[in-house]
Amino acid sequence: MSEQGAPKPEKQDKAAKKGGGGDGAAKPEGGKKAAAPAEGGKKAEKGAGKKDAGPKAGKEARDPNYVPRFKKRYFDVVRPELMKKFGYTNKLQAPRIEKIVLNIGAGEGAADQKKIQSAQNDLTAIAGQKAVITRAKKAISAFKITAGRPVGVKVTLRKDRMYEFLDRFVTTALPRVRDFRGVSPKSFDGRGNYALGLKEHIIFVEIDYDKTETVWGMDIIIQTSARTDAEAKALLEGFQMPFMN
Repeated sequence: MSEQGAPKPEKQDKAAKKGGGGDGAAKPEGGKKAAAPAEGGKKAEKGAGKKDAGPKAGKEARDPNYVPRFKKRYFDVVRPELMKKFGYTNKLQAPRIEKIVLNIGAGEGAADQKKIQSAQNDLTAIAGQKAVITRAKKAISAFKITAGRPVGVKVTLRKDRMYEFLDRFVTTALPRVRDFRGVSPKSFDGRGNYALGLKEHIIFVEIDYDKTETVWGMDIIIQTSARTDAEAKALLEGFQMPFMN
């Protein structure tokens, strides 16, 4: 009777397997869910690493105390001279430069997208600011231009970049012009704005002549707050603009 009542070894082994393996240890409930916090921890670590990363690429690290040379010259030298010459009683009456617009007309090269891209890259290098592509507003059949077609590139400079460009233009670019004798004093529009044209954009040191595919002409427009041409000319002379006699 004792032999019949004892459980068989095979049945004991099956019971042990159902109980969670040979060691008899039971599986924890929700074992798969227990691994979730570890994965969340890895994601948190990755997120923390991204937040601790440095500044994004492409952003310039500028000194907060930096002041462009021509901007400092305006406040220290040019504005006091203008107030003395024209008899201004308030500093805000003195004329100042508001913006500088650079423009390159692609002309016949507008049909080639690569030339437009080349002009955009060159103007971006000259200005230190991303240039935008200008497009035709309406179709002109005589010039084989359709509406929306790229016809050139331009960039508008203000504040510090405006003064930095004017400094480079007067001190380094103009002396590189072939047979340079000065800029025309008759290019004012009667309302204090000055326009200047260049035949070659390679006078700027930012352009590598050996890598340039096309030599472009450039238009430079300097917009000031002056009410008359005489005030605007005196303002630009304060920045050492070399006008012809």
